[in-house]
Amino acid sequence: MARKVGITETILRDAHQSLIATRMTTEDMMPIVAKLDDIGYHSLEAWGGATFDSCLRFLNEDPWERLRKFKSVAKKTPLQMLFRGQNILGYRHYADDVVEYFVQKSIANGIDIIRIFDALNDIRNFETAIKATQKEKGHVQAAVSYTISPVHNNQTFIDLAKRLEDMGANSICIKDMAGLLTPYQAYDLVKGIKSTVKIPLQLHTHYTSGVASMTYLKAIEAGVDVVDCALSPFAMGTSQPPTEPLVATLSGTEYDTGISLEKVSDASEYFRPLREKYLKSGLLDAKMLGVDVNTLIYQVPGGMLSNLVSQLKQQNKEDKYDEVLKEVPRVREDFGYPPLVTPTSQIVGTQAVLNVLMGERYKMVSKESKALVKGEYGTTPVPISDEFRKRIIGDETPITGRPADLLKPELDRLRSEIKDYIEQDEDVLSYALFEQVAIKFFEARKKKDAPAQPLVVGIREVV
Repeated sequence: MARKVGITETILRDAHQSLIATRMTTEDMMPIVAKLDDIGYHSLEAWGGATFDSCLRFLNEDPWERLRKFKSVAKKTPLQMLFRGQNILGYRHYADDVVEYFVQKSIANGIDIIRIFDALNDIRNFETAIKATQKEKGHVQAAVSYTISPVHNNQTFIDLAKRLEDMGANSICIKDMAGLLTPYQAYDLVKGIKSTVKIPLQLHTHYTSGVASMTYLKAIEAGVDVVDCALSPFAMGTSQPPTEPLVATLSGTEYDTGISLEKVSDASEYFRPLREKYLKSGLLDAKMLGVDVNTLIYQVPGGMLSNLVSQLKQQNKEDKYDEVLKEVPRVREDFGYPPLVTPTSQIVGTQAVLNVLMGERYKMVSKESKALVKGEYGTTPVPISDEFRKRIIGDETPITGRPADLLKPELDRLRSEIKDYIEQDEDVLSYALFEQVAIKFFEARKKKDAPAQPLVVGIREVV
């Protein structure tokens, strides 16, 4: 019996997050959104992840306005976002009232599908976001963050998928953020989840280790319903498998996507000059485009790789890249084998960089590392040893309950802090997630809206 396989197109979000640190502008993307909408994708992943931070911090854009612009054009295809559970799109846990309001505003501004994950696969960190999405009549896609470690196996992820279905998920995603899932492992994992849960199953991976397209093929044979792809100019390397070859591969088979190869090829042509532009600017680093099977050893996700390169470049220490890669799994073991996905990937990666650059392990410890070890992000897959915890946080008492239960409601306080800046309801959420960055953006927005001055003094800072 024919079974159409759906494709989620990631070029508006994860493709450029993974390859050019999320620097593609709304202006660069808007001219192609109508064509993407007409292709017949399962969904367009267009928001969430690091796009929010990048819009405010680097592009001087309002992320909410980006979403509204996409929605004004994309009338047929559901828009999808990536949501970090209790972390929302930031790097700490937020109070429940902020999570609920963020979900409400995301759906009100145009999001249809919210892919919710937790960096530690701690089920408690999904609760508020799932309930809020249900309340707003959005589609809950609960994601299992796939990883490899001495304590993870297929049954771990099958059990988690079942628990997420029981919590009210409308679909499940296997989120393989580091490209660790090999083809036959994928076949077995998909078979296991499909035999256990009744809701649709989607697979997300990265091309980093070079096996991703083969992984998709075996997953499709095993019964996966949807896969994430990127149009070829921003595919492969640390991004997703390319869309066009998969459409061609499945064409005329029982898994035919129903997507026209001519249409995806046409959309792809639009992005070729953009790829060249970002290559010339240096944002697209050749290191991000190759295949590195060492990914299967170091388990470093694409976005994390580009961040490590960026951090080392800033310190003029690019020659330490291989040393840092080898330090990542050691830090990860110390930290209780967390899956490496935002924010744990950044925490582990930054600590690995510090350990290498300082010449002594844990001579300097980031505040985020301390928070992870203390339990502020939830429970790690393996308990952190008392000896190591004491070394990192001293005599502080570790957190064992749901971390968000310790957080007081934040919205009223946040609103009062920025009352002079608020131009739309959503501003309080931008401020909640990225306080100083949002203030800078609000100030720049005020100046832009101010009457032109007869004399301009000074130089505009370029970030």
